[in-house]
Amino acid sequence: MGTEKTAAADPQAAMFEPAGWDERYAGKDAAWRGTPNPQLVAVAEGLRAGRALDIGCGEGGDVIWLARQGWTVTGADFSAEGLARAARHAEEAGVAERTDWWRTDARAFTAGGRTYDLVTTHYLHPPNGAMVDLVRQFAGAVAPGGHLLVVGHSPTAHFTELTEAHRRAMFLAEELVPGLPDGFEVLAARQRPRTLVREGQEVEVEDSTLLARRRPE
Repeated sequence: MGTEKTAAADPQAAMFEPAGWDERYAGKDAAWRGTPNPQLVAVAEGLRAGRALDIGCGEGGDVIWLARQGWTVTGADFSAEGLARAARHAEEAGVAERTDWWRTDARAFTAGGRTYDLVTTHYLHPPNGAMVDLVRQFAGAVAPGGHLLVVGHSPTAHFTELTEAHRRAMFLAEELVPGLPDGFEVLAARQRPRTLVREGQEVEVEDSTLLARRRPE
């Protein structure tokens, strides 16, 4: 509705809309590598497997890794093409019975009474600083005693080719803390270094990483 009009008026806004990601995932050169995000691995390896929700799951790399560790995982994304690819990858990995898929736009996310032991999202970057509000929404899906992990690109990252719209969508971890409801304790809110290989060159970037725990009732 309103977002579609915005995308039509501003070509840069299209990168935040489902159609743009459907086009990307429909291509032959989709970004599937099958490897989980390192910040997720660092956190989840210290947790007991339970029910997990990955918001903005894309082609399902994190979902499949969690399922292989014994978690029952829901992958959520607004791209139908991305979810279709993710489901195929889960079948190929032999973990389809531990996964399910939910098409939803993170910007309008509501838990609908469902709760999870781990809610995670990686590199979800809504425009104009909206991530603080989304953290509040995502926290509503965390079960008592469960964890919320939010990872994104720091605005200090050396992505020189990015548009200004991309940069406005980035955040520092501590900027997300006000989005946490009462009853959450912050376990980590910091920028963590990561090495990327881009066009054959190693590039040092920073991940903004917020890890919080909902206190048991």
